[in-house]
Amino acid sequence: MHIEKIIENKKTFLDLLLLGDEQESMIDQYLDIGDMYVVYDEQPVAQCVVVYLSNGIYELKNISVASEYQGKGIGSILLDFISNLYKSSGRKIIVGTGETPNTISFYQKNGFTYFKRVENFFTDNYDHPIYENGIKLKDMIYFSKSL
Repeated sequence: MHIEKIIENKKTFLDLLLLGDEQESMIDQYLDIGDMYVVYDEQPVAQCVVVYLSNGIYELKNISVASEYQGKGIGSILLDFISNLYKSSGRKIIVGTGETPNTISFYQKNGFTYFKRVENFFTDNYDHPIYENGIKLKDMIYFSKSL
């Protein structure tokens, strides 16, 4: 397995991107301004998009692992890679996610801690209801990790 930075044709990976954010118009808001990294195991199996905000803070806007590769530690490997990559230029990485036990425990297991909630984010910003593991998402939960 190896990780590559994607400079051009990021939409080639739309299937993976939609696993992390299921509305293409939302992806379009950050894809061109973000740094994209793809994990390959002969084929693309995971991806993430990181955007610089300000004052040494980066936001992980999208991360996903193909379903057949989930539960094998690839998401954690990608988070470690990003943390190490941005450590020299940043002080913190944040991520917003839905309020589901699996997702929350994933970020906590990887050193992220809760810092805020944005009420009604999913209901106000998506054109359809978003479900994750059978749970209808309403609020965005933000976590942060020092670099």
